Amino acid sequence: MPKAIPELEIDAVVFDVLGTLVDEPAGLRAGIRELAPSLDDAEVDRLLALWQRHIEREQRRMAEDDGRPYVASDVLDREAAGLVADAAGVDDPAAVAALALSARRLPPWPDTVTGLARLAERFPLIGLSNASRTALLGLNAHAGLRWHQALSAEDSRTYKPDPAVYRLAVTVSGRPPERLLMVAAHAWDLRGAQRLGLRTAYVARPVGDPPSPSDRFDLYADDLGHLADQLDRAHG
Repeated sequence: MPKAIPELEIDAVVFDVLGTLVDEPAGLRAGIRELAPSLDDAEVDRLLALWQRHIEREQRRMAEDDGRPYVASDVLDREAAGLVADAAGVDDPAAVAALALSARRLPPWPDTVTGLARLAERFPLIGLSNASRTALLGLNAHAGLRWHQALSAEDSRTYKPDPAVYRLAVTVSGRPPERLLMVAAHAWDLRGAQRLGLRTAYVARPVGDPPSPSDRFDLYADDLGHLADQLDRAHG
């Protein structure tokens, strides 16, 4: 893997949230098990995949202007919860609503809270999430995430990897894109940031989208502690 680049000069660090800082599948699995306790692990995973396919497909349609007007992530979560409940044979509206809210009750990865605290001693930290403003508030509170600024794609009325979402971080920071470091466990997210000129750091997670052989990101890290070590070396 590439090592830290000596000329890497960063004024702020921008973080993806879902998958990068919180374990989204674990939180959704817990919600599905609460909805239908009799399901076995294979059935839970099948329903989780149904949820994920719906969210990914509909966000992509909106980001690519493919025939669906923008709606916030809360709407998509309710749609996905309805699909999962139907597939599980559950028709209780209260249970479906509770399942939709499980998308805000996602546990942090073991290194997330301490890693953010360490990085915050040196850099302004900006969260940049496809989650709605309301969902992001719930996510941050549940997982104990601490930011200097948390931005939702809702403010651009589209979804990553649309450049308009990354531009939110550039605007808020007041710095040129090449002075921002986008951190994500999703290679597609980092490619989107690169297209706007941001520097990029891939953090490996058990979930996410690993880099392809053709990807060239500035930093590759095993976790946030490893990322902080590399930034310490790059900045001296």
